Amino acid sequence: MTTFIFGEAMLEYHCQGGAGAGLRFGGDTLNTAIHLVRAGHHVCYVTAVGTDPISDALVAKWEREGIDTRHVLRHPDRSPGIYAIRLDQAGERKFLYWRDKSAARDMFNLDGINAALEAAADARLTYFSLISLAILDKAGRDRLLDFSAQRKRAGLAVAYDSNFRPSLWPDYAAAQIASQKAMESCTIGLPTNSDEHALWERQEAEAQIVARWLDAGLDTIAVKAGEHGCFLASAQQQGACQHKATSVEVVDSSGAGDAFNGGFLSAWLDNQAPEACVEAAQATARRTLGHQGAISLT
Repeated sequence: MTTFIFGEAMLEYHCQGGAGAGLRFGGDTLNTAIHLVRAGHHVCYVTAVGTDPISDALVAKWEREGIDTRHVLRHPDRSPGIYAIRLDQAGERKFLYWRDKSAARDMFNLDGINAALEAAADARLTYFSLISLAILDKAGRDRLLDFSAQRKRAGLAVAYDSNFRPSLWPDYAAAQIASQKAMESCTIGLPTNSDEHALWERQEAEAQIVARWLDAGLDTIAVKAGEHGCFLASAQQQGACQHKATSVEVVDSSGAGDAFNGGFLSAWLDNQAPEACVEAAQATARRTLGHQGAISLT
């Protein structure tokens, strides 16, 4: 069965030490989609791009990756956003964005969105992030949240990552409200501890993050915690189990969390136990940390 992923895909300009390495494509949900496709899963990506030649080239690249692009919508007046990544010597990232008029921001106002939602209604899995919500206007955000809540009530799986970028929100309160609603509308939670600390403006232990997410009614939660590994819990067990991280030389931390999500959801789609999902997720993240860019060029 098909997995439907909702989000924004952008042009990525990658640079290190001031030297450019050219344009690629990226975006948190797109990165996860590519990891799922490379693992053999059928993924339909729901976003919007323009009608310009660069948009055509992006869609063609996604199709060559194996992504189902039938619900990549075309905006008549907008084009994809762009972001630049600059790495320091430790492989840590700094971002600069040009996305205010991104086509994806307006995707829930385009004619094709109804067909996309109808096609995704009974999918085995849908996935979105807090960035997916951040780029939308309130009406689009509410519609994606309502759609996810309907799927959850129907017993269908919805995965969510609270990937927090403060610059995309008018204030912290708006992001907190959206993320809380997203938590309540999903069944699989894939947050990162640092995002949760920043979003909620408090330093919670991973066990507290797990408890708060489980209180929102999730089935499974895996909190990504960097060098401390992952904290896994489910509604059927008491407390969280820590899965320690394996040390790896970091070339570039771009997309490591997206890779973790891809590995986890791939194993979940293969009906593996949650512990095996974490192992697959960590292995995928380690591979990503070892090369430049969020996605390896294959």
